[in-house]
Order: sequence, then C-alpha cells, then structure tokens
Amino acid sequence: MEMPNLGYACILTELNNLPKSRRVTTNRSMVKRTFKERGLPYASELALQNCKDLLTVLKWNHANGIHFFRLSSDLFPWSSEYNLSDLPDFDDICLALQEAGDFAHENGHRITTHPGPFNVLGSPKESVVIKTIKELNTHSEIFDMLGLEESPYAKINIHVGGTYGGDFAGTAERWCRNFFKLSVSCQNRLTVENDDKASMWSTQRLYNYIHKVIHIPIVFDYHHHKFCTGGQTEQEALELAMSTWHGVKPVVHYSQDRSVEHNDPKIRPQAHSDSYWTAIETYGHDLDVMLECKHKEQGLLKMRDLLQEKVSLAA
Repeated sequence: MEMPNLGYACILTELNNLPKSRRVTTNRSMVKRTFKERGLPYASELALQNCKDLLTVLKWNHANGIHFFRLSSDLFPWSSEYNLSDLPDFDDICLALQEAGDFAHENGHRITTHPGPFNVLGSPKESVVIKTIKELNTHSEIFDMLGLEESPYAKINIHVGGTYGGDFAGTAERWCRNFFKLSVSCQNRLTVENDDKASMWSTQRLYNYIHKVIHIPIVFDYHHHKFCTGGQTEQEALELAMSTWHGVKPVVHYSQDRSVEHNDPKIRPQAHSDSYWTAIETYGHDLDVMLECKHKEQGLLKMRDLLQEKVSLAA
C-alpha cells in the first residue's frame, strides 16, 4: 500500500495558538465595520502579515513531512471590496508571495484553495454571479502571484451551489456558461466538489451535467458521498471523479462523522470530526488527500499513524 500525500486546511494550530505577538497565521481578518473604518491601509497591513507568515507555515510543514496545504480565503481581508494592486503594501506583498511560492516549488509542496459557499456560478441572480467571478478571479490572481501552475494541480475548488427547484440541467447550463466569464487562469484551475445532501450534486450528477460539458475535474469528498451517493458505491464515485483529472494527480477530501466521534446524536451527521479513528480507504489509488478535520495538522499526524498501522498489519 502506497501512503497517500496528506494535507490540511488553512490553520497551523501549533503556531496559530501562540500569544498574539508570536502568532503565525494566514487568516488575519476583521469584521466589515472595521474594514469600513480603517479601509485599505489596515487591510493591506493584515494581508502583508498573512503573506509573510505563509512562508513560515510552509517551512513548518516541510520540517514535519507535510507537502500539501490549503490556503485560506482570508489571506486578503475583504478582497471582494478592492483590487489587490490598490493595496499600499502591494509591492511587498508580491515579494512575500513570490518567496513563499518559490519555496513551495523548490520543495514539492502543493497549494490549493476552497473559496466559500457564496461563490455560486449557477445562480439566476446576476449580482451573485458578478461577485462570484470577482472572488474566483482574485483567488487565481493570488495563485499567479505565488507562481503556481495554471492547472488543477493548484486547484480552486467550489461547489456548484443550489439546484433551484431541482432544475439540474438549467443550473448546470448557467454554471457552464458563466464558467467561461472567468479569467483563463481561473478556468484552468477550477474544480467542483460533490455535496452532502441527497437532493444536491452527487459525483455522478457533476460528471453528467458539468464535466461532460466543460471537462473540469471533480474533487471527491468521502464524507459528503455518504449523504448523496448518486446510486454509486464509494469506490465507484471515487474512481469516476478520478477519471476527470486527465493526468493531474487527483485531490480528495476526507473527514469523519462528528456525531459518532462524540457519541452525540444531536450533532448533524454531516458535521466534520475533530480528528480520526480509522484510516482512509484509497482502494489502491495514488491520491492527494485534503483532511478536513477540526484539529488540522494534529489530525493529519493522527491519520499518518493510522495509515502506518494499516500498512504494518497488511505486511
């Protein structure tokens, strides 16, 4: 059994939980009221600190054998409200991101991102689509500043969003049409992910309605699949998603059921676990696994131990 490449999302808890003066994070942000009061200078100050700390996070990851990281969408606070080049510290920000990107490239680190659920390319509301295009293009601009390749290897992953009365065909048609309004670099990086409700977008539906039309990759989420199977087994859905990556190493998402972890039926079964207690089943495939547990890199270290135990038992 080959050990999968494991990654974690956005927050390095070991350094994020230090006293404020020593804290290392790429997530510094502020509430909207503060942004209105302090404006671009403060947004620029926070963004520069975030970008400088990205290199520190990547170096910590490297020292701990971690080569896969999801970049926070809060790297630039309230970036939907301005152009990145308008920030007073833009030149220094570019240098910090170039340094982080060079380190990632030289040391084989994969960087991806997962913009929030308000990014809905298939919305019937033009205002929502316009905001989504701005948001996704900004994410791709950041990846350009990092020097990341224009491919799903540096994926920008989103969900399709609603189905608007169960109209999968109509929603998909809008989604695919609006996809071509994105920058080319963003189009080349965009991926879609299966949902966690039976009435939403299964891997099979994404394949039929989205991938067959515009050929973008599908990110398979193991936990979501339990609630939206599309009539497929876990292995079938995984392998269907993998078939959409066309030579780029696929990314999957993995979490477990928090209600089981805490033995509390009041917790929504869709909720992500804090950590892990069983190893991921890769069905023998070579995957990059983005771990979405609450304990971040500590959960990754736990998963690494579980996988090593599985390998030892199989030997």
